[in-house]
Amino acid sequence: MPTIDALSHRLEHYLNNDQIARVRRAYFYAEQAHDGQRRKSGEPYVTHPLAVANVLAGMHMDHQSLMAAMLHDVIEDTEIDYGGIESQFGTTVADIVDGVSKLTHLEFETKAEAQAENFQKMVLAMAEDIRVILVKLADRLHNMRTLGAMRPDKQRRIARETLDIYSPIAARLGMRDLQVELEDLAFQSYYPMRAKRIRRAVVHARGQRKDIIEQVRETMQARLNQEGLSGEVSGREKHLYSIYRKMKVQRKAFADIMDVFAFRVVTDSVDDCYRILGAVHNLYKPVPGGFKDYIAIPKANGYQSLHTVLFGARGMTIEVQIRTRDMDAVASQGIAEHSHYKVKGSTETALGSYNRARKWVQGLLEMQQNAGDSMEFIENVKKDLFPDEVYIFTPKGRILELPRGATPVDFAYAVHTDIGNSCVSCRINRRLAPLSEPLQSGQTVEIITTPRAQPNMAWLNFVVTGKARSSIRHFLKSQQRNESIELGRRLLTQFLGNYSATLDDVDQEALQQLLHEADFASLDDLLEDIGMGNRMAYVVARRLRPESSEDEALDTEGPGRPLAIRGTEGMVMQYARCCHPIPGDAIIGHISSGRGLVVHRTECRNIGYLRDNPEKTIYLEWSDPENNDEEFVVGLLLEVESQRGIIANLATEAANMGANLLKIDSGERDGQLCSVQMELTVFNRVHLARVIRKLRNLSTVNHIHRQ
Repeated sequence: MPTIDALSHRLEHYLNNDQIARVRRAYFYAEQAHDGQRRKSGEPYVTHPLAVANVLAGMHMDHQSLMAAMLHDVIEDTEIDYGGIESQFGTTVADIVDGVSKLTHLEFETKAEAQAENFQKMVLAMAEDIRVILVKLADRLHNMRTLGAMRPDKQRRIARETLDIYSPIAARLGMRDLQVELEDLAFQSYYPMRAKRIRRAVVHARGQRKDIIEQVRETMQARLNQEGLSGEVSGREKHLYSIYRKMKVQRKAFADIMDVFAFRVVTDSVDDCYRILGAVHNLYKPVPGGFKDYIAIPKANGYQSLHTVLFGARGMTIEVQIRTRDMDAVASQGIAEHSHYKVKGSTETALGSYNRARKWVQGLLEMQQNAGDSMEFIENVKKDLFPDEVYIFTPKGRILELPRGATPVDFAYAVHTDIGNSCVSCRINRRLAPLSEPLQSGQTVEIITTPRAQPNMAWLNFVVTGKARSSIRHFLKSQQRNESIELGRRLLTQFLGNYSATLDDVDQEALQQLLHEADFASLDDLLEDIGMGNRMAYVVARRLRPESSEDEALDTEGPGRPLAIRGTEGMVMQYARCCHPIPGDAIIGHISSGRGLVVHRTECRNIGYLRDNPEKTIYLEWSDPENNDEEFVVGLLLEVESQRGIIANLATEAANMGANLLKIDSGERDGQLCSVQMELTVFNRVHLARVIRKLRNLSTVNHIHRQ
């Protein structure tokens, strides 16, 4: 069992005596706070924070991180609060502890919601101090190492959470050693039988391959020595979860994956990396398309290395990674290798890893601010935690990393949120391309913007990055709120007009009383509720009418003057699919709860029972039906003579008249006649009349009826 004295001895290698004394003081404070508490395994609880501190000591983390590791469960599991830790150990340590602590005192509907809320709080703390996530990962690693003491159902839940969130975070921060151990431990807990079988197969295969691996290693080392290049060659083991994931995703047999022999060469300088690459290519033939240069273009987590695939002796395939010692340290420890909090200066490689991690956390913070709730946030984050990256160039040569399948819209939001919100089209390698086209590595993308543009709801069907998805949803929610407020204002003004009053005439005391009863903070909240159809403008107008207008209103209540609409009101005004109203039609509005105003034609049968109910309907008119540049859907039912090519003729004639054909179906046949349903878009009734007249000119068309 680890002891504080053994940890102190380890810390002597990189911390001074004063810092070690502070770490020891934090340990004794935690020991006293957790006195009498035991883990599921029966050990004193303080062994857990001590083990977490040992994990961080292995990464050479600073003394404040180690103190926070000792105290990370004190706020959650004891009577001591944030103020107690702050007074004893300072604000920095208290903030890290607070960021790592779980939200156990809040009530949630589901465990998934609790986990999402937890992670959301952790992201906010990470934005203040990146060390929060390092302590949290070390905490999760020790919990996974001791998971056997838990109930089987709890083991599976924690293992699933580790695979979904924590190991991808470790990968995103470049901490491969920690990621590999988390994945293997979680794999063994979640799929114990599969892990057992793969481990047995690996042990068996290792015995057969041992001589071949050593022979190839010696051959490569001899070639480097012969060329006068300094480099240490070592065989690289594949871990269990990596083998399982490749078998599952690539649909390969175990033998196919284990037939690839992996080696790593660690050298002193970047120049040596490229010289060694030439030497190994001279020794074994490279596989076309198997070379990747992550030194010139690092991965999103700061990982740098040269990767090449070679044809070795006996027809086997060899994977070789070539990197410097600094790159190897960053590949293993990732952001933890950055010396920002350490005594010695930072290497350039570690600094790059740290800056990328900071940029990623800032991106998470922006997503968190745009997300509607914690579950939406965690859904967006999960998409960003599993990137199979493509590397895209801006016109000025800057490189952006995006997940595979990303589109120009994802690229636009990666450059800047304002660019994404105002993009209208794009050029990929100087050619115009659709915004939904998946991007490939090496392409240069130019985004074309205009100030009047705005995000389209249809973009949500093809964007893949969490930032793009959350930014689009945030904009649409803001747009819907603004449109709801404007519609609510117009509806309330319309009904107040029945009392010869306006919003400016209402009694402010009555308005404040209504806002208080409805639990609204402002008039805009009330107007939004009216615009969304959740509250009747008719009822609110009666409540807010001036007292002097009560008598005269008896004769004026009723439909009143119709409300004029343009047809472009946006998200809170919808057009009924049952009757497809278009400019020029006599129309009526049905106020639907949660949907806003649904526009019907006056003669629509579905609105008949509500037509005389002022609480549910409002009479409408088109503000300018003749001058309209918006397209509206309309349905036509045709009776035609059954002939070859009739569908094509109908579609051609409709298109010639400027109508956009959306759908066309032929119905049941009755002798020589059949029915055809057409769904097309027109600008107004005049345009529709011209289209119908053109279709009637066809000799095969007997009858046309608008649906």
